[in-house]
Amino acid sequence: MTQRFPSRAMTRLLAAALIITPLAACAGGGGSKPDTRYVARDVNTLYRAAQDRLDRQQYGIAAALFDEVERQHPYSPWARRAQLMSSFSYYMDREYTPAIEAAQRFLAIHPGNKDAPYAYYLIGLSYYEQISDVTRDQKITQQASNALGEVIRRYPDSRYASDARLKVDLVQDHLAGKEMEIGRFYQRSSNWLAASIRFREVVDKYQTTSHAPEALYRLTESYLALGIPVEAKKSAAVLGANYPGNEWYDRAYKLMQKHAPSV
Repeated sequence: MTQRFPSRAMTRLLAAALIITPLAACAGGGGSKPDTRYVARDVNTLYRAAQDRLDRQQYGIAAALFDEVERQHPYSPWARRAQLMSSFSYYMDREYTPAIEAAQRFLAIHPGNKDAPYAYYLIGLSYYEQISDVTRDQKITQQASNALGEVIRRYPDSRYASDARLKVDLVQDHLAGKEMEIGRFYQRSSNWLAASIRFREVVDKYQTTSHAPEALYRLTESYLALGIPVEAKKSAAVLGANYPGNEWYDRAYKLMQKHAPSV
């Protein structure tokens, strides 16, 4: 069974329970219950409580407590750090939307802070972790690509940029895979023009991905089906020049020999 994670509302409720402090118990008889109220905590105590929950891997509660640091002590130096720690805690709890929101709030208030690269990186990671398979809508995948690209563009020499580059490569491969999946669908429907547009997109925008050789082969197929063997020959030639010995080139060569040997 898939593990369930506590909702954001639940983590806030649990965190609220942590800051209930009994102020006094009524003395005497009458069966009076203890008098308890919500009271503010000093910033050091509150931050340490949040850090303790984080260390114990109670990420949802930690995130809500870090949020409480910011709410109760908005002008404290701890509030700035708490925003980032909240984002990280939500990320670890797989609550990616509030993780992104917390990091974005940090950047809006402290755009030039030394921890800004990490905030951008957390946003990129939060989108990256939500990437679904290629058969589904790829909006999140594009958002991951954009966010990770922002890390590379703004902070190319940071320690986060190298990992962002690796993830961007994987994201690009994923996006190319989506284009290929759609293109193959159009081929199966004999919609050769629509198919060729998708495969051309892969060749033009994702030429460094693992899908490029197949895209060139599929272009060769599509152009032959459309009755433009000259364009098919160009695609096969590019395939041979860039991927000699590749299985897709072997198939493209045989296809051209069969259907347009004189071109």
